[in-house]
Amino acid sequence: MNAISKTGNVRGSGPLDWTAIDWQKAEESVRKLQARIVKAQREGRHGKVKSLSRILTRSFDAKALAVKRVTQNQGRRTGGVDRLLWTSSKQKANAVLELNPQCYKAKPLRRVYIPKSNGKQRPLGIPTMKDRAMQALFLLALEPIAETTADQSSYGFRRGRSTADVMGQCRSVLSQSRSAQWVLEGDIKGCFDNISHEWLLQNIPMEKRILRQWLKARYVENTTLYDTDEGTPQGGIISPVLANMTLDGLERLFRDRYRNCRNRKGVISWINKRRKPAKVNLIRYADDFIITGISKELLENEVKPMVKDFLAQRGLTLSEEKTAITHITEGFDFLGFNLRKHGAKLCIKPSKKGIHRVLEKVRGIAKGGWGRGASGHMLIQRVNPILRGWANYYRYTTRSRQTFSTMDHYVWQCLWRWARRRHPRKGTGWIKQRYYTRKGKRRWVFHDIKAGNKYLLFHMSSVRTMRHVKIRQDANVFDPQWRKYFEERRHKAAARAPRNIQRVIVPGVASATPS
Repeated sequence: MNAISKTGNVRGSGPLDWTAIDWQKAEESVRKLQARIVKAQREGRHGKVKSLSRILTRSFDAKALAVKRVTQNQGRRTGGVDRLLWTSSKQKANAVLELNPQCYKAKPLRRVYIPKSNGKQRPLGIPTMKDRAMQALFLLALEPIAETTADQSSYGFRRGRSTADVMGQCRSVLSQSRSAQWVLEGDIKGCFDNISHEWLLQNIPMEKRILRQWLKARYVENTTLYDTDEGTPQGGIISPVLANMTLDGLERLFRDRYRNCRNRKGVISWINKRRKPAKVNLIRYADDFIITGISKELLENEVKPMVKDFLAQRGLTLSEEKTAITHITEGFDFLGFNLRKHGAKLCIKPSKKGIHRVLEKVRGIAKGGWGRGASGHMLIQRVNPILRGWANYYRYTTRSRQTFSTMDHYVWQCLWRWARRRHPRKGTGWIKQRYYTRKGKRRWVFHDIKAGNKYLLFHMSSVRTMRHVKIRQDANVFDPQWRKYFEERRHKAAARAPRNIQRVIVPGVASATPS
């Protein structure tokens, strides 16, 4: 067996040393190939794109990075149908050497279900570790193509983009006095589960033999093997990019129907043949999207049928129960935010459903069987990540500060009732001395006196709200021309981050897509 040096070159014989791989040089080598793919794709040299993708998927550096990704993400402890995991350095090294696309054959998926917010179950297909690594390998070649051909109004599952950028785009197209007043709220019914396999095989620029195996891999549920005739598995690393590429082109569809123009702020709007501003703007995050229009009739009679025809070609349909046309003064919910215009001012704040959902989580922890027997510091360890994550998600909306204070009050009431139930024979003064302390100007900070001040309840009102700087729509993280832009954006975001945020994922070159 050949040994690989730190740079990925073969020299001598012997086993591969996983710890000796130079990851910085491996990432740089892959980044150069991805930049060449972007350039060839932009120039329309599809044959060059195909050859560069093949070189990338056969390189050692790409294979090593693919194995590294699947062994370090959150799903590394979840096995597929074979229940095999790669935990040791020897197993990871062997996986790199065995990752050969030429003799690859995908195994069936393991079907599991996770609860959704509406009470239903979401099906997930869990691939084996080898299948995940192979998907991560081909994703390194497919993602630069997808990023180059993506709609500028698409923000979901793309590097350097987040829901904060979505709200920034919503603010740009809805906050002006002459902005569109009507909004089409769109939701695709079972997007991942219903994508046409024929459309994917004809339009996705990757090796058809590999893609067909992933699509037709079948799945195992209760020891029974089922066929997969449509859709991509929710749980696969490459599935979000496949879904994005399936939905890309909707913006170009509107551009063909209406003439493209830009206002002073650079916001795209479309004008019809009579030169009447249609004010059609598409904003999409994964399979959730909104489309603005000048009138309800325009959205109902023109835009909505165009969207239906576009989705029908891909085997998808609109969810009638979740698709609605709303006036901006009535307000609508989008990605956990509520957008509503009061007079000439656009207000973006956390939605009532999102507030109710996080409060139910805290109540469930405090009232459940686990919370009754838990100590104070154990309760804080369970509640703090929920509160901190929720506050960090909404910190870029200036209207969230009042909501944070209200949420802190509700959480305080919930934990006070928990303390009273835990010690029914103790008085109010004893409970206060036992579970509450002073921190700065706050005199009722929940903590556990036995654990000291190491465990303090997180207060959402301590998070400083700020205005998010929206990413430029034509920015490409794989293009070397944009590298300086992403580096400056990463440094500015890190400098503006509040001190109480322990972990901040900022857009930049090193950011990873969800898997």
